[in-house]
Amino acid sequence: MDRQQATEAAARAVIEHGGPECRTDPRTVTDAMNAALDLGATHGDIEAEMKRQRGA
Repeated sequence: MDRQQATEAAARAVIEHGGPECRTDPRTVTDAMNAALDLGATHGDIEAEMKRQRGA
């Protein structure tokens, strides 16, 4: 998995988690975020990808 794929996966995991509704296991979100950050993504990159996915 490269940085872009990890960023996309992290954004997807955060969106699917559903915020305060907690529809998914929070560890899934944390793992996806950590994978993206470990590959050099920033929180801003993930945020931008979330906006892109929501607008798609």
